[in-house]
Amino acid sequence: MFDPADHRFLADPYPAFAVLRALGPVHDHPLLGTPVAVSHAACSALLRGRDLGRIWADAEPADAFGAFNLLHRNSLLEREGEPHHRLRGLVAGAFNRGHTARLEPWVRGLATRLVDDLAAGIAADGRADVISVLAATLPVEVIAELLGVPEPERSALRGWSNTIVTMYEPGVDDDRRAAAERASAEFVDALRGLAEHRRRRPGEDLVSDLVAAGVESDELVGTAALLLMAGHEATVNVIGNGVLALLRHPVQWSVLATAPLAPAVEELIRYDPPLQLFERTAVVDTEVAGHPVPAGTRIAALLGAAAHDPQVFDRPDELDVTRSHNPHLGFGLGVHYCLGAPLARLEVAAALDALRTRLPDLALAAEPERRPDFVMRGLRTLPVH
Repeated sequence: MFDPADHRFLADPYPAFAVLRALGPVHDHPLLGTPVAVSHAACSALLRGRDLGRIWADAEPADAFGAFNLLHRNSLLEREGEPHHRLRGLVAGAFNRGHTARLEPWVRGLATRLVDDLAAGIAADGRADVISVLAATLPVEVIAELLGVPEPERSALRGWSNTIVTMYEPGVDDDRRAAAERASAEFVDALRGLAEHRRRRPGEDLVSDLVAAGVESDELVGTAALLLMAGHEATVNVIGNGVLALLRHPVQWSVLATAPLAPAVEELIRYDPPLQLFERTAVVDTEVAGHPVPAGTRIAALLGAAAHDPQVFDRPDELDVTRSHNPHLGFGLGVHYCLGAPLARLEVAAALDALRTRLPDLALAAEPERRPDFVMRGLRTLPVH
């Protein structure tokens, strides 16, 4: 069984996933403390299963994690049944007011400016970092624009997001847990202040729409946190992991020069998924692919394993930016399917388009540095010339 803290596994987890898939669709994982589904069919059943839900359990001790628990207790992702249906309807209604279409020209312009900055860095220093200049900057600016977050809170969003999501990793130490709570508290204060401001002075942003829809304060803050952490962290890692994959497959980078962007975006999400694991909890005694899951038991979908399942994907370990059949699970399935998927696709496509237009001869300048995380898979640096 793989060790999620082993740097060799983190460098390339997919061979270990292949071994598990060959042995069966679901396995107990003592280091993670939960069974893991590894086949595409088992992961799909887990994500769609009505007997499996997101049942939030407060981080303990609860009195030390008031803000972190507030964010998640009021998150759309951590609710089931009527509370989920009600809040999802309100958030979906706000999203359907055309925010993705409204932001599209702005997103494409921002991606172009950031790639121009990347090119300027290469011209000045011989190399530049895709993560710090483009991948980590674009998504947080987009989320801030979507929510209508002003400065100085806008500049703080990236740090809050990076710090809070460390709590999702196995074996987090006390210092990182305390930092996540501090970041959560600062985020709660900032978003409550923004919501109150938008009640008095509405704007053309998602927070204004959520306020107008009657989303109550804690739910609004939880929704904003979900958009930040899912929309920011996942998109940073899709861009970083995806550009690395393209540069390690120069034929595919060449194909992308004239290929349609939509299939390429889906393939980069599939090939090296930014979210490797997603947990659900049995609400009644049930099973997944024949594996018993008693009520109250957590079980995880290994999305990275599902993404390389040869029963579903032709040549699954090959990168193919023109792949046409691509039912990846990167945005989930069922009632928790990602509401922000169109916006995420737009961001990745804009980044790829700007890179292939402005820097067609892009290449790795050195080995990238990987983040020491398993659940949120991504890079710290990606040096290019």
